[in-house]
Amino acid sequence: MSAKLTHGASGALRRFAGWVARGSVGHPLLDGIDYWDDLRDSPSQMETLFAIFANVLELDDEGEPVNEKYAERRAAVWLYQYCTGSLPPGEPELESWEVALY
Repeated sequence: MSAKLTHGASGALRRFAGWVARGSVGHPLLDGIDYWDDLRDSPSQMETLFAIFANVLELDDEGEPVNEKYAERRAAVWLYQYCTGSLPPGEPELESWEVALY
């Protein structure tokens, strides 16, 4: 039996892709940081960004997302660190499971 993403999980991925494309991911954390040039020059970094969102996103027993904004924030923290070289103030380091590419 194969499982499919629920409408909620699919919607969370679609929204995240939209936020990334519009330059509003992690708002307001990334305000003033134009991350597109960095991502355009290194597509594998875009892969990492989406992996973090997917790794952190939790689903309930029905497959519906329960922490979409937190997953977005952790991905934005990584992007902030990638673009600036430092973590945003007050944010914990990303853990290895968050950035793993499965």
